[in-house]
Amino acid sequence: MTPREIILANIAHGEPERIGLTFSRGRINDIACCGLAPSPRWTQRRWTEGNREYYDDEWGNVWVRIVGMSQGGEVHEPAVRDWAQLDTLAVPDFDNPARYQTARHAFAHAGEQFRLFFLPGWVFATSRYLRKMEIYFMDLIESPEEIHRLHDTVTSLLEKAIHLAADAGAEGIFYCEDLGVQDRPLVSPRMFDEMFGPYYARLTAVAHERGLKVLQHSCGYNWALLDGLIAAGIDCFQFDQPAAYDQPALAAKLRAHRIGLWSPVDIQQILPTGDRDLIESEARKMVETFRGGLIMKDYPDLKGIGVQPEWDMWAYNAILEAAGVKG
Repeated sequence: MTPREIILANIAHGEPERIGLTFSRGRINDIACCGLAPSPRWTQRRWTEGNREYYDDEWGNVWVRIVGMSQGGEVHEPAVRDWAQLDTLAVPDFDNPARYQTARHAFAHAGEQFRLFFLPGWVFATSRYLRKMEIYFMDLIESPEEIHRLHDTVTSLLEKAIHLAADAGAEGIFYCEDLGVQDRPLVSPRMFDEMFGPYYARLTAVAHERGLKVLQHSCGYNWALLDGLIAAGIDCFQFDQPAAYDQPALAAKLRAHRIGLWSPVDIQQILPTGDRDLIESEARKMVETFRGGLIMKDYPDLKGIGVQPEWDMWAYNAILEAAGVKG
């Protein structure tokens, strides 16, 4: 099987000859990833006040971070401070075909790798920034009509982005949508179904109509939302914290619905320990538990989670050994 076929077979539990692998630094990598090129009409602003750095994003949100500490920071001033601003909101040019030329070139030279496009947002993540997190959660209860207008605005733009990603040669789309904290989701299953499910379904329907697989990243413990996410059309979950779950139960649910898992060895409870025996045993356990619908990966910011490259190599080698793959 080619790398593309291996990824597709693992996503759909289609009897792959091996697990999928997406590792950097010259290791086995079955996926070619690419995202949007910079906007020709927008230039980011950055300025510093004391030990705080401020910057804006394409939607017009202003962010703040502590210099020398956080990388991303948090929204300081949202673009939609008052609902009247939603009527005149200038949306980013995610619908500009020129921004997909870099991806088109990368995918044309991807050989036998699976071609995955990184979308510039999704319903919950984008909307919560536009209103600011704590305000947005109140909006979900107090202002449902306005929230639906906001979600529709974001979804309509992302639908165009999905079409352009497909035109550029993508075979799948990937987006980040952190829905959980350590022990529970941020919204109830009922709220997800009412406020988010229809928009997820719109986006996944566009992707599926264009022949694209839908891969979702989400941090936290999202067990209570999995059925709703699966019903909305997600094809593969990218979890960085698999140890937060009852892994046999998670594997059984994903297998029953033919949903793939794309994951590193857990980045909070396992890799940062530096315990070689624990890291290697967890890597082997994941391969045995999820084999048939598993893509394993490294974490892109090892320094940020306090992990030495050597520890990451322990995981990689144990994965290859358990999966019967030659490095």
